[in-house]
Amino acid sequence: MPDPFTIDPGTARPDAGKFIQGRGRYLDDISVTGMLHVCFVRSPYAHAKIAGIDASRALELSGVSHVFTGRDLAAVCQPWTARLTNLGEMKTAPQAAMPVDVVRWQGEPVAAVVAVSRAIAEDAAELVEAEYEELPAVTDPEAATGPDAPLVHPELGTNLAWSINIDTGEVDDAMAGADLVIERTFEVNRQTGVTLEPRGAIADYDPSKRYLTLYLTSQVPHIQRYIYARQLGLKEANVRIICPDIGGGFGLKLHVYSDEIATAAISMLLRRPVKFVADRLESFVSDIHARGHRVKARMGVNTDGKIQALEVDDLAGAGPYLIHPRTSVIEPLLVAICTPLAYDLKHYRATASLVYQNKVSTGQYRGVGMPVASLVAEGMVDTAARAIGLDKAEIRKRNLFMDDAYPVTGISGEYLECLSQQASLDKLLGMMDYDGLRGERDAGRNQGIYKGIGLATVVEGTSPSPALYAAGGAPISSRDACTLRLEADGNISCATGLTDQGQGGEAVVTSIVSDVLGVARDEINVVMGDTATTPFGGGTWASRGTAIAGEACLLAAAEMREKILEVAAAVHEQPADILTIRVGDIINLETNDKISSLAEIGNTIHFNTHTLPADLEPELIVTRHYSQREQLMVYANCALGVSLEVDVNTGLVTLHKVWAVDDCGRIINEKLVVEQMRGSIVQGIGSSLYEECIYDEAGQLLNGNMFEYLVPMAGEMPDIECDHIETPTKATQLGAKGCGEAGIIAVCGAIMNGINDALEPFGVEVSSQPFTPEKILRAMGKIG
Repeated sequence: MPDPFTIDPGTARPDAGKFIQGRGRYLDDISVTGMLHVCFVRSPYAHAKIAGIDASRALELSGVSHVFTGRDLAAVCQPWTARLTNLGEMKTAPQAAMPVDVVRWQGEPVAAVVAVSRAIAEDAAELVEAEYEELPAVTDPEAATGPDAPLVHPELGTNLAWSINIDTGEVDDAMAGADLVIERTFEVNRQTGVTLEPRGAIADYDPSKRYLTLYLTSQVPHIQRYIYARQLGLKEANVRIICPDIGGGFGLKLHVYSDEIATAAISMLLRRPVKFVADRLESFVSDIHARGHRVKARMGVNTDGKIQALEVDDLAGAGPYLIHPRTSVIEPLLVAICTPLAYDLKHYRATASLVYQNKVSTGQYRGVGMPVASLVAEGMVDTAARAIGLDKAEIRKRNLFMDDAYPVTGISGEYLECLSQQASLDKLLGMMDYDGLRGERDAGRNQGIYKGIGLATVVEGTSPSPALYAAGGAPISSRDACTLRLEADGNISCATGLTDQGQGGEAVVTSIVSDVLGVARDEINVVMGDTATTPFGGGTWASRGTAIAGEACLLAAAEMREKILEVAAAVHEQPADILTIRVGDIINLETNDKISSLAEIGNTIHFNTHTLPADLEPELIVTRHYSQREQLMVYANCALGVSLEVDVNTGLVTLHKVWAVDDCGRIINEKLVVEQMRGSIVQGIGSSLYEECIYDEAGQLLNGNMFEYLVPMAGEMPDIECDHIETPTKATQLGAKGCGEAGIIAVCGAIMNGINDALEPFGVEVSSQPFTPEKILRAMGKIG
C-alpha cells in the first residue's frame, strides 16, 4: 500500500451522469418476455378469521390468468420464523407468504390476482370476494399485556414477545443519594420510511433448471438469496438475486416481505415471470414501520451537574410478527443499550419490552432505536439542567467522557474507542455562536418572540459484528468482500458485496481502489447488486458500507498492487520493492522512469503468459473479505444544535438553522458525508415535527396516504451546516466508521430541547413526538 496512503475527499459520483441523463434502471423499468403482473387483495381488517374467498368473478375478467390464496402458496413456500437466540427468550410465531386462516394486520395479503397487466390485475382484485369474521384487535402496547387482552397469537399464550433487563447495581442507592431526582415520560411516534421508489419484485422461474432469477428492491441481495432458496426449497446456487438501481432504502428494504416472496412462489407455480410493484397506498400498510415507544425515565443528579444514576423503562410494539430475519427486538434493545452511552455514568438500569399488536410489523429503519435513546437521554439532561439552573452545554461538558479517556467501556457494556465528544461539542458551540444565540433568545422574549436553542450529543452505533445477528442464528452476514481483476487493457474490474440506494457507494469504492492501487478512477468499473457476479457480502445497512466493504476494498487493492508489481518486476527483471504504480504506469522509484503500464502487464497476463516465469501466477485476480469482529458495533459520535422559534399563539415550530459536527472516523469523501448528514437530519426533522402512522382502536391506519402522512418539504427545511472531526478507528487500516444515521439520531432530541427551551418562560415541556402545534398548545393549556 502506498505510504502515506491518501484518499481524495472530493471525488464525484461515477454514476452521476447516468442518473442526470435519465439512464437509471429501476425495477419498474424492467420487463421480461412473457411476464405477468400480480396485484394483492389485502385485508381491510386488523384481526379477523378468513371465512372464505370467492375469486370466480375475478377469473371471468379478460386478461386474468390466476387467483392464488395462502393455501395455494403453501405448496411451494415454507413459513419462516424470526428469532435471535443470543438475545434471550423470544416468543415468536411463523409467518406465511399469505395466511390461510387468520389475518393479523390491516393490509395483510389474502389473495393474489395474476393478469397480463397491472391495471387488469387491480380491476380483478376488486372483484375478489373475501369474507371475514372480525376479531378483537390489540393496538395499544400498554393494554397488550393486560389480563383481558385478546392474543395476537393464542398459541404463544401471551402478547409479550421479548424483554431485557440491564442493571449495573446500586441504582436505588444512587438515586436516594442524589440532590434531585427527575422523572419524565417520552412518547415516540410510530412512522415509516417514505422511499422515492416503492418496493417490488420480478420473479422468473426456469423449471428446466429449477433456477429462480429474482429482480428485487433489496439492500442485501446475498442474504435474500439464502432465505429465498431456503423457503422455496431451492439450492442456493439456483437462485440469482439482481438488485438494479434502487430509489432509497433506509432499512425498509432489508427484510423478507410476504408479498415479495409470494411473487416468487407464484412464478414457480405458473412457470412464468411475474412482476409486483407496490403502489403508495400498499406501501403504507406493507412496508415495515418503526419506532412507536413509550419510555419512562428517572435521573438522579447533583446540584453540581453530575449525573448520579439513570433508569429507563421502554415499551414498544412489534406488530403481529417479528420481522424476518433481523426480528423486531433490535429497536428496544438499542434503546436499552444506547440511552446512557454518550455519558460517563456509574449507575444504570433499563427494562425494554416488545409486545405483539395488530398493526404493521416494526423493523429496522434509519437509526434503529438510537433516535429514541437520544431523545430520552438528551431530554433528561436538559430537564436536569433547567432544574438545577445550569447551562445545557455546561451540564454536557461535565458528564460526557473526556476525549483522552478512550478506550472505555460504557455503562451498558459497550466498548467505545476513538471518539471526540468534548471536541465535537466545543466545535459545535463555536459554529453556532452559542453565546450570541442565547442573547438573541433572551432579547426576543421581551418582545414576545419565543426562540429556543436545542443541543444533542450522541454516540452512533455503526458496522455491527456477527455478535448482533449471526450469533443468534440469523442468516445475516456482517462481513463484506471485494474482487478485483486486471483486464487486458489495464482497466480494473471491481465487484463488491455492497449495494447502493443513493448513498454514493460506488464513489467510495472507486476512491479506495484508485488511491491504493494507483489507477485513475475512470479506469475502474464497479459491479454491485448481483449475486451471480459479486462476492458474498452483507450488503448495505447500519452505516457499514465504507467501514466494512471499504476495508475489504482496501485489502483487495493492496494485495492486487503487490501482485501487479511482482509481475512487473519479473517481466522487467527489477526488484519489486523499488517499483510503484502511478496513474496506471509502473514507475521505478530510484530513477523515476516509467518502465511499463498496467495495459502492458494486463496484455502479458492474458495473452502472453509464455513470457512469464513458470512459477508466476498467470492471472491477476484478488478477492478479500473483511468482518468487524472486535466489538458489537463501531461507534461514532455527533454533536448537533438547532435554533428554532415557537409561535405561542398557533403552536407552530419554525426551524431557523441546524448545525452538526460529526466524527465518523476517517472521511473518504467529504461531499458524500455531508449528503448523508443532511439527508439524515431531514428525516429526523420529519420524525420530530411531522411523521406519524395514526391508528384507531380497531387497528385501522387512518393516514396511509401521501396527503395525510406528512413528510418535510423543501419549504420547511432550514439551512443545515455540517463540519467534522476525524478520529479514525484503530480497528481497521482504513479508519472509517459510519456516518449515515447520526443526523436522525441527534436531531430529534435537539428539536425537542429547542422547543422546551422556547417554552421555558411558560413553565411547560413537551415530550410526545411528533411535536405538533396541537400538542404544544395543549401543553401550554391553550386547548383541552
